[in-house]
Amino acid sequence: MNPTSASAPTSPTSAYVVGLDAGGTRTRAVLAPLRAGDAEGEGGGEGVGGPGNALTVPGAQLTEHLVEALAHAVPEGLHSRVVAVAGGFAGASRTAPDEPGRVKAHAALTVALSRLGIDAASVEIHSDIEAAFASAPGNPADGLALVAGTGAVAARITARACTTTAGGDGWLLGDDGSGFWIGREAARVVLRMADGRGGPTALAASVGRTLGVPEDVLPGEVSGPYDEGSWTRARREAYRMHLLPAVMAEPPVHLARLAPLVTEAARGADAVATGILEAAADHLTATLRALEPRPGERVVATGGLLGPDGPLTTPLTARLDPLGLALDWVADGSQGAVALARLGYEG
Repeated sequence: MNPTSASAPTSPTSAYVVGLDAGGTRTRAVLAPLRAGDAEGEGGGEGVGGPGNALTVPGAQLTEHLVEALAHAVPEGLHSRVVAVAGGFAGASRTAPDEPGRVKAHAALTVALSRLGIDAASVEIHSDIEAAFASAPGNPADGLALVAGTGAVAARITARACTTTAGGDGWLLGDDGSGFWIGREAARVVLRMADGRGGPTALAASVGRTLGVPEDVLPGEVSGPYDEGSWTRARREAYRMHLLPAVMAEPPVHLARLAPLVTEAARGADAVATGILEAAADHLTATLRALEPRPGERVVATGGLLGPDGPLTTPLTARLDPLGLALDWVADGSQGAVALARLGYEG
């Protein structure tokens, strides 16, 4: 669509844009003035809807989640003054006009906007990692992006477009160092402890409780190698027989909910949990190194495992320092999507 169409407001100062950050767990919409720095006047807001992964969420459901987020973000009286919308979608790519995720996201967003009576002059689809990168201060156009949340992926961004990726191959084939990977490792180490292949870890009790294992078969406090007196073979076998069905009953990606237990155990100096986090940081470092970073190159990071309180921030920073790299963390891609919406309207 052309920004000079009849649907565009005559006064730029009265116009608005919407940025969407559509990820694997939720969709966030942000309304902002067309001109950065303008007062929002009579409107402006944020809205949240359900998951927005363009590949895994069915089309009709994706549309509903977009409608939900947009309806909360854009007051009805401002629908006619939205001139541009840009969405950063998980599962979408700008590698080709007919890329499946991009086509599906555009179709769902078009229907959602139509249902709300929003006739924006510019509607653009980006990947979620492009939107996250653009969220950094100054809305950069070139550099590296790293996402470390439920999944994990790194990308090289050139002229605001993702040109090369490393990782991000999903729970079955990749996402090494992600929240899912950490949670899966937690389940694996407690099963090894139970059958005698692994050393003691406080995770056996915390993971067991989280997955509904009966208290009478959980191990006691772990302060050293367990023995038959503290956790008998019969109790360990019962533990395994309760834990395995509990894991198998849920989608694999739900193992990510065990990641905070690893962080908590590591804070308590649990050697096994600390080893999991160190290995996760190694994986993320290898993912970035695959993109052949240059010393001093900007690295924009997002995701719950990084940031001010992220469990991987310190170990990953220690690994990136010798490479001349530093993390520039952003909370999500919504502000980057706003910037991309403004650029789309102007360009």
